[in-house]
Amino acid sequence: MTEARRRYGAITLFPEMFDSLTGWGITGRAHDQGLWGLSLTNPRDFADDRHGTVDDRPYGGGPGMVMQAAVMDRALEASRQLVGASAKVVALTPQGRVFSDSLARELVSETALIFVAGRYEGIDERFLEASVDVEISVGDFVVSGGELPAMVVMDALIRLLPGALGHGGSAEEDSFVNGVLDWPHYTRPETYRGVEVPAVLLSGDHGAISRWRRAQALRRTLDRRPDLLCWQGLSEEDRRLLSEWKLDD
Repeated sequence: MTEARRRYGAITLFPEMFDSLTGWGITGRAHDQGLWGLSLTNPRDFADDRHGTVDDRPYGGGPGMVMQAAVMDRALEASRQLVGASAKVVALTPQGRVFSDSLARELVSETALIFVAGRYEGIDERFLEASVDVEISVGDFVVSGGELPAMVVMDALIRLLPGALGHGGSAEEDSFVNGVLDWPHYTRPETYRGVEVPAVLLSGDHGAISRWRRAQALRRTLDRRPDLLCWQGLSEEDRRLLSEWKLDD
């Protein structure tokens, strides 16, 4: 197999969780094709004691434990040797920049990334300040560790890689691309539970279908995620489509 076009690393206490990325679906096929590679580093391998201790009590008191900066630094150095010395370091944290399509497109240009998946109450702030290039949050909620958020981010990046999707234009038609949600999708049968496929999709008129899809994407965004819609950026055609089509047409 040729060298992977993108080199990703993950620092994690649970490296086996990442098997779901390398072994299944779009990301698994892209991995088999050599579009991306993954190196896993477990901080326990760099602990100071035979018990593999990676955390300690927080200064100032309080519940939970904090991952030690020195252990994380050693794990990062080992990951850099696998992924590349110039790899950008991404930590998954609640206080990070909220992940989005635009951020995914920004990061996918990087040939090497190292994802830091924290656990417990978090990671010593001195490691984050000195060694992490960007902190990312996948939303305003709490999960048990950084592994699932890291995999979400990696999945979003991998599907943007040329050749990862079966159809070259699939990624450009997804939700959030160009600031709108996706339009409704339908397949056989034409009638299901009394609901028919919109007639325009059966018309064979590709121009009308294209206009309908754009109108539905705009209307759905307006109804469900108006915060995404930039009114100043809408063309006259977009404004006309919004008034011409109804969501349930």
